Order: sequence, then structure tokens, then C-alpha cells
Amino acid sequence: MNNYYAVNPVDFNERMGRFGFVLILLVVWSLFWKGLALWHAGRRGQPGWFVIMLILNTVGILDIIYLFAVLKLKFSDLFSTKA
Repeated sequence: MNNYYAVNPVDFNERMGRFGFVLILLVVWSLFWKGLALWHAGRRGQPGWFVIMLILNTVGILDIIYLFAVLKLKFSDLFSTKA
């Protein structure tokens, strides 16, 4: 019997545990930046940016570029309710 594809369950669980933790961190990071960027795009009446950021998932990279390079917001302005 060829056990080439056999995986040690202990190693598999350990790897998946670490991967799961990293995956959760990436999801939280992405949701944070995507939420801020979508909120600002919606309040500013920019439907093009809103749709692009809603569809594309770039782990927050496009969202951060939009917030700091396009809108030129300061970190202190991220949670401001001004349009």
C-alpha cells in the first residue's frame, strides 16, 4: 500500500491551527479597512470607488490606497463623520 498521501494528524492539526489564526487575522484586517473605505466612498457619493472596493478583495491594500492616497486623509480623520 502506498502511503505517499498519508498525513500525520498531529502535524495537520498543528498546521491548520496556525493557518486558521492567520486567516482570522487577515479577515479582520481586511474587513476593518474595507468597512472604512466603503463608508467614506458612500458618504462622499463616489459610487465607482464603492463598487470597485466592494467587488475586489485585496486584503485591504486598495482600501488603504483609496483612503490615504486618493482621499488624502490623515489617520485622525478616518473616523470623522464629516463628508
